[in-house]
Amino acid sequence: MENGVSLVFMTPSGRYICRIQGGVKGNVLLRQRQYEWAKDENISLHLSRMMVSAKIHNYAGVLKRYVRDYGNNEEVAVATRQMTGNQRKALTAADKDLLRGLEGDAANKYFDMFPKLILNDSSTFSFNGRNRRPPKDAVNAMLSFVYTLLANECASALESVGLDPHVGFMHSVRPGRASLALDLMEEFRAYLGDRLVLSLINRKQVVPNDFKHQGDDSVIMTDNCRKTIIKAWQTRKKQEIMHSYLQEKIPIGLLPYAQALLLARFMRGDLDDYPVFLI
Repeated sequence: MENGVSLVFMTPSGRYICRIQGGVKGNVLLRQRQYEWAKDENISLHLSRMMVSAKIHNYAGVLKRYVRDYGNNEEVAVATRQMTGNQRKALTAADKDLLRGLEGDAANKYFDMFPKLILNDSSTFSFNGRNRRPPKDAVNAMLSFVYTLLANECASALESVGLDPHVGFMHSVRPGRASLALDLMEEFRAYLGDRLVLSLINRKQVVPNDFKHQGDDSVIMTDNCRKTIIKAWQTRKKQEIMHSYLQEKIPIGLLPYAQALLLARFMRGDLDDYPVFLI
């Protein structure tokens, strides 16, 4: 706590238990504005549109990278075009129900193509769509674990700029749910989460012995597997990227902070709109 480091506790399967954070800092007026905006249907819909659109764009970006690296695949190309259509529709969705439908449809198309991105050991790393609580295969176990890491990075970033991670615009407010952190992480799922998992599998940094099957058809990672993922996660965070809006190089690990800061600046009136993160 003295060094400003938050601690996250998870079960062996990677499910979030709790997070210990130091004293909360921030401008009470900024949080007051956040609570007002969360209740304003027009503003919360606008921000939800932006975040969902960015999520779908970045999903398509992962598929485009596959085509760039391994050549054209008609199924992937069709899915990418359909997702681009979903992205455009998301920007003008009339309400959140329609927006969630577009998001869900795009996610289904994306994860239908996900097995094509897995190029190593199709038996161990078979993937038949997202499942969780508990994850039923090695790929879902890794995805859930990395998403949990990402959600807590986003929560810490939001708190560091003075926002309340529990009051969001797209995800509904529930006791114990960091709704705004879940909103923010939508922009990063594909870029920070999915690409890391795919790299670990395709580079053979994780192997069949890194996973254990349990009696209820669930799969958990070994301690060694979790260490491998966390080491790769920390290494990835040190790499630099040119931020599309800020137009300067920043470590990838600062992306959640950069976006949280831009969101806070938009809420203060310093920016005309919220510039989402796009691959």
